[in-house]
Amino acid sequence: MKPEQIYQELKDLAEKLDVTVSEQSFRTSGIPVKSGFCLIKGKMHCIIDKNISLHKKTVILAQSLFELPHENLFVVPAVRDLIKKYGRKDNSGHKAD
Repeated sequence: MKPEQIYQELKDLAEKLDVTVSEQSFRTSGIPVKSGFCLIKGKMHCIIDKNISLHKKTVILAQSLFELPHENLFVVPAVRDLIKKYGRKDNSGHKAD
């Protein structure tokens, strides 16, 4: 699969899991901001810096979806593997304890 297709599949899975994915420019925020998963008024969001590479966006979204219950949903095998690969890793790329 092409990287763009994988990213779109991850966004589609997020939608099925009721996670809002949005890309925002963090350059103008004036404060240090990191992309990732958050809860806003009880609603799940994955907010991603639109100025980072597609690969980094994909990793952030895969990490965010790892903990959510997606086992009973159809997920393209390449995307499921990616979620497992990047799941529970911190931003340095190391597995979290």
